[in-house]
Amino acid sequence: MTTKTHPVLHHPIEGQAPGESAIAYFAMGCFWGAERLFWQTPGVWTTSVGYMGGNTENPTYEQVCTGLTGHAEAVRVVYDPEQVPYEQLLKVFFENHDPTQGMRQGNDIGSQYRSAIFTTTPEQAETAEAVKRAFEPAVKASGLGPITTSIQAAGPYWLAEDYHQQYLFHNPNGYCNHGPNGLSCPTGVVRQDQVPAQQEQLPPRS
Repeated sequence: MTTKTHPVLHHPIEGQAPGESAIAYFAMGCFWGAERLFWQTPGVWTTSVGYMGGNTENPTYEQVCTGLTGHAEAVRVVYDPEQVPYEQLLKVFFENHDPTQGMRQGNDIGSQYRSAIFTTTPEQAETAEAVKRAFEPAVKASGLGPITTSIQAAGPYWLAEDYHQQYLFHNPNGYCNHGPNGLSCPTGVVRQDQVPAQQEQLPPRS
């Protein structure tokens, strides 16, 4: 396990948060810009980038780029649900990329750039499906196609190479194709404080 400290949030990128914490995973194109969106979100304790959703163990970036491993470029978000509810993270996700493009995001083409939400609990899955349904009318009204975002249970997460971690902090003028898409994703669809959620817990300190 790496002990690398997040240069913005100043916590280990694989470390646990004090008290109650939860984990969420999102794929929305190139993970460089996606990670920055989440580390800028109040209530997020740490972030990292990696690979999820495929069938190859511990893949390299080069292998993922072939499209043969089935992995998506993903962001792991450790957050405090008392400070930022899961549905607020979904709002960040849906409002900052085009969730209708299928196996691409902008000029980035390939299955590794697909839009996906990887859930860690049944409650996360329920909330993600509800927010997706609530967002669809705004997407349709904008003239875009159907939402192609997949929602599935999180599987193994493989941490990406060091040079990808917090890339836009280390390279502030680096490539990024994320930003507001001009659509408003409703929140409050499912209130997490009304659901007996058992979020994925980080391991206790040894």
